[in-house]
Amino acid sequence: MLGLTGLILPVVAVPAAEGMDPFGTGRYMSPAPHLKWESSLPLPEVKAAPSARLPDSARPLSLPELTEFALQNNPKTRQAWYAARAAAANVGIEQADLLPQLTANFNRTRLQNVSSNTGALGPAQTRYGPSFALSYVLFDFGARADQVEAAEYRLLAANLAQNRVLQDVIFQVEHAYYQLLGIDALVKTNEMSLKNNQTALEAAQKRRESGLATVADVYRAETAVAQAQLNLTRGRGDLQKAKGQLASAVGLPVNQFLQVQVLSAPPRAHEIVQSIDGFLQRAKSTRPDLVAAEAQARAARAAANATAKAGLPSIEFTGNTARTLFDNRPGANTFNLTFNLRIPLFSGFRDTYQIRQAEAQAQQAEAARDALYKQTELDVWQAYFDLQTAVSGIASTEAQVRSAEQTAQATLARYQAGFGSILDLITAQQDESSARVQRIQSYLDWFTALARLNFSMGASDILALASDKK
Repeated sequence: MLGLTGLILPVVAVPAAEGMDPFGTGRYMSPAPHLKWESSLPLPEVKAAPSARLPDSARPLSLPELTEFALQNNPKTRQAWYAARAAAANVGIEQADLLPQLTANFNRTRLQNVSSNTGALGPAQTRYGPSFALSYVLFDFGARADQVEAAEYRLLAANLAQNRVLQDVIFQVEHAYYQLLGIDALVKTNEMSLKNNQTALEAAQKRRESGLATVADVYRAETAVAQAQLNLTRGRGDLQKAKGQLASAVGLPVNQFLQVQVLSAPPRAHEIVQSIDGFLQRAKSTRPDLVAAEAQARAARAAANATAKAGLPSIEFTGNTARTLFDNRPGANTFNLTFNLRIPLFSGFRDTYQIRQAEAQAQQAEAARDALYKQTELDVWQAYFDLQTAVSGIASTEAQVRSAEQTAQATLARYQAGFGSILDLITAQQDESSARVQRIQSYLDWFTALARLNFSMGASDILALASDKK
């Protein structure tokens, strides 16, 4: 007998795992961390996203028309709908496990046996024929029913998520629309401010020619004109960006020319008659993503129950029948019926950790629901008081604009008559421009706060949030 100490095995050098590359995959990546990867093959071409075209019409579009067009053409709505459709198909997949499973097979076998006693070869045979197998789980403590329940809750969550996406698209269109109106009004205000500053410059030049003003007054007026021109240029650039943002939200190319209806009158900003508690209570049932989070939590809980039952015994029925045919003798029919009691005993603690994982995922989904609930309360709370503040801001800025306009007109008249200083005139014009900008901002704040309150509650009609009566 040769002891282990006397056995000498040859040492074979085995390359390190990271040095082995039998398929040469290293050629598909960068040769070093500091080098840029270059593809040896043509990269896939990114196709342009499908974009619809507005009907040929010269009339400006209203916000409802833009919203309806966006719901039909924004890719996010299509993405959410297909996600819900996939979730619906998953319900069918889980329900399929409740039905018997039937399999048909056809095989053809050529074999030659060897005698175990003499070692002689037997005659070659060809066997062929169809067979059918049936399997059905009769009882599993409700594990399959829990899986179906989890899939149904996931479908509910997907449908509610689609509703939330629709609301999100509506909110994006509203926000982009009001931003466009606000920036357009700012551009008009900047044009008026430039005109006023040019009038002040002309007045300063005339006074200097008559000896009533110095060259410093002219320079100061020219500086104001240059600043107004800069503000106008920036405003026009922001206006183009706002148009592109609205076109993208609607589902159009960013360079699509859009004509929108402007505000014909100041917004009817009225106090909100419903209390904040009413809005908070309403959000619990009308906000789709919050209800979807509850559905996701229930789906995770049902999945955890199904996982826990997977380790319990189950009763299964199996059966098969076959017709075996031979080349040189008559065929035969075979069948068997089997009832199985499957009792899992040990799976290397796999079931233990799967149950622990499913339970943690269920608690994670419940925590996510609670976090969204808190965020919903905060969203409604902030939007509600932003709207209340905006209502008061509109009245204040209206009075401020009237006062600033009168002051600027009176100061210009005094300066043209030879009284007052250029500094007083420029200051009055800047105050007038600032008041107009603040009024525009107050309008924009009111519109966006109303839209945000609507979105934070998951409501479908923003007009329902405000009263038509003071």
